[in-house]
Amino acid sequence: MSGNQQQQEPQSPVALALQEYKEGIQKFSKKMPHIAKKYNAFTEACFEKGKLTLREKQLIALAVSVIAQDEYCMIYHTKGCLDEGCKEEEVLEAIAVTAAFGGGAAMSQAVTLVLEALSEFEKNSDSNSNSDDSNQSS
Repeated sequence: MSGNQQQQEPQSPVALALQEYKEGIQKFSKKMPHIAKKYNAFTEACFEKGKLTLREKQLIALAVSVIAQDEYCMIYHTKGCLDEGCKEEEVLEAIAVTAAFGGGAAMSQAVTLVLEALSEFEKNSDSNSNSDDSNQSS
């Protein structure tokens, strides 16, 4: 195989879900730009730093997505939590509180999809850090 024909690793379910979500948003935005633009402006305003930090807002969004059984948002906001510097223990504590309100349905999503997403994003973050370290030492 030539360098241009490298075999791609199969994407994980978490990565595929994020890709599907982003593609869906793009399609919707092209077909309904007037609605998408207003929706995006609203959500961007909601996620601006205010009295709550962006980290706190991502934890809230993750909790709400677990209660709502919204798998795409669970993955998206798990990543958002990590991107905002949340530690695994903070995410686990937030989903534990969610499970206290949402019962078995929330707990089943928390201990499967959210934990899978956490693991994958942390693994990817570690591998990116390691490649950054090796790039800096050259």
